Amino acid sequence: MAELGKKKIVASEDNWFLLRGDVFHDVLSKRPHDLATITPEKVQGFTLLGGDLGTVGSKICWHYTHDGKDRVAKEIIQDINEEKKSIVFKMIEGDLMELYKTFTIMYHVDVLGDEESLITWTLDYEKLKEDTPHPGTFLNLLLHAVEDIESHHIKNA
Repeated sequence: MAELGKKKIVASEDNWFLLRGDVFHDVLSKRPHDLATITPEKVQGFTLLGGDLGTVGSKICWHYTHDGKDRVAKEIIQDINEEKKSIVFKMIEGDLMELYKTFTIMYHVDVLGDEESLITWTLDYEKLKEDTPHPGTFLNLLLHAVEDIESHHIKNA
């Protein structure tokens, strides 16, 4: 019998960002609505349901495409650290919550130079059922969105 306890996936090795990390962090913390323009095949919309952009306690809703299907995610921002360029999103409703008891998305940016950063994503989750897949394809969605943000900003720089 498989363990249903909390699990974690971390990815950063191939997620170099060829711009200053504050560009990436700024998009996710202050301009998330821009993602529908930057990466429309992945993110179709963003709605602020409560609170203020970029503040702890804000409730947000994403409309996105994952595994070829339109999805919805409602999250609460649990933590923001401007120095570390990090955010913690706690999933509270949506398609992923049909598979997972808990689901938290975190990222932080390590600035390595004037024009290079490393973005690390961490997914903390607890499956509802043994046969629920690990959220690897969701992590890939996040990794590819970073590439889209980078390409968009390099093209428009």
